Amino acid sequence: MSKLTIPPPGGHPHSLTEDVYALIIGLTFIVIGLLLLKTAGLVTGGIAGIALLASYVFPLPVGLIFTLVNIPFFVFAYFAMGWQFALKTIAVNLGVTCLMTLMPKALHIDFINPAFAALAGGTLCGMGILALARHGAGVGGTGVITLWLQKKRGINAGRSQIIIDVGILLVSTTVIAPDRLAWSALSAFSMSAMVIAWHRPGRYIGY
Repeated sequence: MSKLTIPPPGGHPHSLTEDVYALIIGLTFIVIGLLLLKTAGLVTGGIAGIALLASYVFPLPVGLIFTLVNIPFFVFAYFAMGWQFALKTIAVNLGVTCLMTLMPKALHIDFINPAFAALAGGTLCGMGILALARHGAGVGGTGVITLWLQKKRGINAGRSQIIIDVGILLVSTTVIAPDRLAWSALSAFSMSAMVIAWHRPGRYIGY
């Protein structure tokens, strides 16, 4: 019986192909999650929640708002996380904008239960963020801040994200109905729970 090979400390770097694939999968999850939440009239946490909330106030597409709100965070990402992280994050945002524009031609939802939208939409957004984070990228916005806090201060990104999400949900009370707010809270929890559970140092050997 052959012995198992134990990978060296630090793991192995991802290839360019793996990074590109992860970015495509990550932004696809995020876009589908946003579409589910938008169809149900919900918001969520992070930059996704801010974009959804703004889309109910301003007559602009969610994808476009997503990128516009992120512009100041691109600058922060460059100085705090490095040019590679910033470049990948900008690419992801442009991808979200384009894919959100094209998605109605590929997927049209006539009805969705808000409970399902909250769970599935939040979880998909969380999975997308997780895929990006593990390949040195992010969706920008509050995600850049939480990843920076985890990298520099050792503060779990999911936990700090929850604090930010509470603030977003409080602001949402002025825009969406109370019943939608409750489901929105569930979606924010679902998204952050993915990061809390799976984005932990030592659980993943690649970087």
